[in-house]
Amino acid sequence: MVPGVTVAKWTRAWQERRRNSPLIVTPISEAEQIEVLHDGRADLSFVRLPIEREGLSVIRLYGEVAVVVVAKEHPVSLFESVTEAELESEVVRTEDPADAVEVVAAGVGVLRVPHSVARLHARKDVVAVPVSDAAETEIAVVWLAENTTPDIEEFVGIVRGRRPGSSRGPAREEVPTASDTKPVQKKPAQKQGGGAPKGGGKAKAKPAAKHPPKSKARGRKKTGR
Repeated sequence: MVPGVTVAKWTRAWQERRRNSPLIVTPISEAEQIEVLHDGRADLSFVRLPIEREGLSVIRLYGEVAVVVVAKEHPVSLFESVTEAELESEVVRTEDPADAVEVVAAGVGVLRVPHSVARLHARKDVVAVPVSDAAETEIAVVWLAENTTPDIEEFVGIVRGRRPGSSRGPAREEVPTASDTKPVQKKPAQKQGGGAPKGGGKAKAKPAAKHPPKSKARGRKKTGR
């Protein structure tokens, strides 16, 4: 996963369902976010778009607001948001964010990063201010299309919010089980509906109830008189 991406809730969900298949989660830089798939270091990669998509399966997950990180004493730190035009005169740092924040905190330049990255490197002497007219960056989960496996499909299902039992494999297994229970559900429904005028069960029951207990019927007449 690239910096700023948090996958804990998804990995926890996986471990709850697949206790015998532990995951290894490795932080990587954006420069190697696709390389780790091609060299076999990872089966899945959480990346920051855009990327070259050829040969990849890509599922976009969410967007990130762009922010500018400035020293706490910088005039921009007092704004609720800024525009691209208001940053034109600023020196934008291009170092690794961890190093750039150190320089920015000293009052030299500003740093443009997604909000999650700014949050990752948050400290008391810098402030992150949203850039209101900047395009969002996007986070996606990707893998080599030719290497798609049931495990990958299941994990991607977790990431997309699929509940246990609603994944493709279990869903196919549950369909016949559900259909097998339908006759069992219909029988009590017919009994409960027997009192309705259209109930076939009661129409058959009337002759059976009248013929055997003739003596009881006579008894009721005598009692009534």
